[in-house]
Amino acid sequence: MAHHKSAIKRIKIAERNRTRNRFYRSTMRTQLKRVYATENRDEALGAYNKASSILDKLVAKGIIHKNMAANKKASLMKHVNSLT
Repeated sequence: MAHHKSAIKRIKIAERNRTRNRFYRSTMRTQLKRVYATENRDEALGAYNKASSILDKLVAKGIIHKNMAANKKASLMKHVNSLT
């Protein structure tokens, strides 16, 4: 256990950030699953737009890397285009 005041504060901040980041990543994964779960192209496109927006927000917040977001969006779009 930390003894210095600043170290105790950093532990609290790290825990707060960890829980917040877990929430954001969980939300991202849920949206990605929704895109893959849809069979209809129009519904999948709508879900893709929402997922893409969430990915962009996570990049802006520094939760995920921009290349990871780009790869996920490309993979999602490939799936949407494969639907009829």
